[in-house]
Amino acid sequence: MTKWKFMCSTAFVALVAGNAALADVTPEQVWENWKSLSGSYGQTLTTTSEAREGDALVVKGIAVTSAQDGAEAVVSMDQLTLTDKGDGTVEMTMSDGSKVTIKTPASGEMAETTTHVSVLNPGMSVLVSGSPEEMRYDFTGPSVTIKLDGIEGGKDVPPDMKAEAVLTGLKGNYLVAGGDSKALSSNATLDGAAITIAGSNPEDGSKINAVVNVAGITAMSNSAILGDMANIAAALKAGARMDGSVAYQSASFDMTVTDQSGETKAQGTNAGGDLTFALDAAKLAYGGTAKDANFTISGGQIPFPQVNLAYKEGAFNLVAPVSKSDTPADFAFMMKLADLTISDEIWGMIDPTAQLPRDPMTVHLDTKGTVKLTTDLMDEAAMAALQGAPGELQSLNINALQVKLAGADVTGAGALTFDNTDMTTFGGAPAPTGTVNLKAVGLNGLLDKLMAMGLVPEDQMMGARMMLGMFAKVVEGEPDTMTSNIEFKDKHFFVNGMQLQ
Repeated sequence: MTKWKFMCSTAFVALVAGNAALADVTPEQVWENWKSLSGSYGQTLTTTSEAREGDALVVKGIAVTSAQDGAEAVVSMDQLTLTDKGDGTVEMTMSDGSKVTIKTPASGEMAETTTHVSVLNPGMSVLVSGSPEEMRYDFTGPSVTIKLDGIEGGKDVPPDMKAEAVLTGLKGNYLVAGGDSKALSSNATLDGAAITIAGSNPEDGSKINAVVNVAGITAMSNSAILGDMANIAAALKAGARMDGSVAYQSASFDMTVTDQSGETKAQGTNAGGDLTFALDAAKLAYGGTAKDANFTISGGQIPFPQVNLAYKEGAFNLVAPVSKSDTPADFAFMMKLADLTISDEIWGMIDPTAQLPRDPMTVHLDTKGTVKLTTDLMDEAAMAALQGAPGELQSLNINALQVKLAGADVTGAGALTFDNTDMTTFGGAPAPTGTVNLKAVGLNGLLDKLMAMGLVPEDQMMGARMMLGMFAKVVEGEPDTMTSNIEFKDKHFFVNGMQLQ
């Protein structure tokens, strides 16, 4: 929760926007909008002075504080000037930088720490328009730099830690609407983001130096702020919600780790991807994609000059209910890694005589179903007191299943429902009803090669083939192809029509 509120605070510091014609807002109204938004997040905002100077409202000594569970984040800025442009719009100018101080209490073996961060935004241009009920902030800026100034704390804190993120070519808008409850939406583009991290481990003296670059970034978000956002479970029940997405055109990283074994280098690139997020009283959703990724690792204790990994597509998606209910709610889970290739050096360790096909590999699982929650997942107290699972699985659909590697390809699909009143028939799991169909192509050929390579002893292979014979049947006319129909019915278990339980 503290991390969420700190992110909101830093967003407050960089609050941006506006360029409208038929607008009518005053500097005082814009400042009240800022204060109201901060209060909506449960933050405390203080100033040393707020005074009119001609056409401008000048606010000095601004401090925004977020506190929870003993942790505290304070964002401070020397001055904010809100100037009436005479056409119903307000121009915002601010100090070229702000400071962020984060205090984290001691926990277990971790000592109390204080982290100092600088946020620099020279040349930021902000114009506010609209009305007191709905204000639009339009912004442009050459760059924003977020820099770690230092960490004070226990013995585990790196004494030479350096971290910096530079965002370039910012442009976008931020819309704030509503009174006691707030509706927010934003759209932004960035030419790029560059992140650098360097430091040493005080325990073993190892060092890390990493650079990450992301290009062509677009971002959007929508949210409704209601109730006390410090209590996220209560706020969600009151109607709070949020969703957003970030897409990028390309990304790369270059990392070097130096320890007693020498230097280990890791590099990677991809051709773009995205991340999405949504949260409301009904569900949590989180997903992402990446395409045409390549990774290279060398040095250190790696027994080869270089290791290469690559894949065409990577993706994941999670949708889950978050609130307890007497009725089942939908969930979904998907993960995919398509056309993964690894370098011949790795293959050589597994298969030195090159008996296995080295075709690209794929792992894909796509499921959906229903679950009935008995506990609010966002309620920290309820989750801490939880004994056992937070809910009951009601149904599961396997939309897609594929495992493809070394010349074998296993696919499947199915649908099951579950009886949570029967936890004994299947050894503590709810009794299922439904079917799962599987198909395997090239599996016998793979088993033959594994035995010929000596990776699986002959006696174990005999047991594996006996199990395979029980669960699969050969498809006539299709070389090395088997299918399996797995059925749960009337508290019994059938495979290809044969009852096994």
